Amino acid sequence: VGNYKRTVKRIDDGHRLCNDLMNCIHERARIEKVYAQQLTEWAKRWKQLVEKGPQYGTVERAWCAFMSEAEKVSELHLEVKGSLMNEDFEKIKNWQKEAFHKQMMGGFKETKEAEDGFRKAQKPWAKKLKEVEAAKKAYHAACKEEKLAISRETNSKADPALNPEQLKKLQDKVERSKQDVLKTKEKYEKSLKELDNATPQYMENMEQVFEQCQQFEEKRLRFFREVLLEVQKHLDLSNLASYKNIYRELEQNIKTADAVEDLRWFRANQGPGMSMNWPQFEEWSADLNRTLSRREKKKASDGVTLTGINQTGDQVSQPNKHSSSLSVQSNTVQSVQSSYNPFEDEEDTGSTVSEKEDNKIKNVSSYEKNQSYPTDWSDEESNNPFSSTDANGDTNPFDEDTSSAMEVRVRALYDYEGQEQDELSFKAG
Repeated sequence: VGNYKRTVKRIDDGHRLCNDLMNCIHERARIEKVYAQQLTEWAKRWKQLVEKGPQYGTVERAWCAFMSEAEKVSELHLEVKGSLMNEDFEKIKNWQKEAFHKQMMGGFKETKEAEDGFRKAQKPWAKKLKEVEAAKKAYHAACKEEKLAISRETNSKADPALNPEQLKKLQDKVERSKQDVLKTKEKYEKSLKELDNATPQYMENMEQVFEQCQQFEEKRLRFFREVLLEVQKHLDLSNLASYKNIYRELEQNIKTADAVEDLRWFRANQGPGMSMNWPQFEEWSADLNRTLSRREKKKASDGVTLTGINQTGDQVSQPNKHSSSLSVQSNTVQSVQSSYNPFEDEEDTGSTVSEKEDNKIKNVSSYEKNQSYPTDWSDEESNNPFSSTDANGDTNPFDEDTSSAMEVRVRALYDYEGQEQDELSFKAG
């Protein structure tokens, strides 16, 4: 009696299991989203580093193919996240709402119906069981009393001090106790027989309610299996043609890397095959030695504003990827320089690789493929327009404390042909 509560409790457990499954899927969706975001950030950062780095040619394209792969896989994982939340999560939520109906006083309608069904089916049998227990108790008490009466009668026969009247009372009590035993036994057997007769009907009624609960639970179990299969399909990227194409394309991009082609390109653009600019005879011109006017000197002493300074670690676009660039010694633009560590988002701050990369990228110009190299082979600095004195002996506005100076790369915004001896000629980029 009352053991049906385990079956009734299963209905409440089914509602809670729906919540657990939704939470499980929600957490997985959040992981997919975070992973997709991290892939995108990683691809963006390293794509910039590789494009600005010294790697060139087909191997550079092969390397960048990994970043393209990450971006595409990121999109697929965002689709997985969307499928988990918009389809699977919502499907469980809606099914739970349809299958379980809350009551005003708390609990679920399905739980109450099962509880009432079991109680109603069990009530007649439980009543008869209670009668059997009472008859059993009365019978056992009568047997106990009979045994006690027989014992007293036996002891009284051995006692000479007991008169015949008292002995007669004891014998009468034994007789009554025997009759009580027979009477209670008959009643006990009768109630037990009635219980046995009611048991088949009781079992049928209880099993009918139990089967209803089984059918309700079967719906939940089958629904869970169906949902789990759909979740599996959403998580399994191996069957997606687009996922396979990503790595087929990645393999093709890597295989197109050609060392011979890259070396040929470097020879033509950075080696003996590049266009030459051999020294030629230049006629003397009076304009080259023209002195600056007082007004021009005043302008020069006010300082020079450098426009278009691009920090090499943060450049987004490079119009002329392999053009030469200008290095200027000045501590006035040190704020442009920053030590950017590509591994700064890693949790393992003790990584030796991270420390080495940090030290490398602090010197941004060494990481540039547009790195400039000195063209002067002489130790003399008479040709340096940024030396402590200019061609006319005037002070140079760029001449500051060189002990704290550092090189900063600048990029020309337009073509310019030097008009004075202390002016540079350069091309845009």
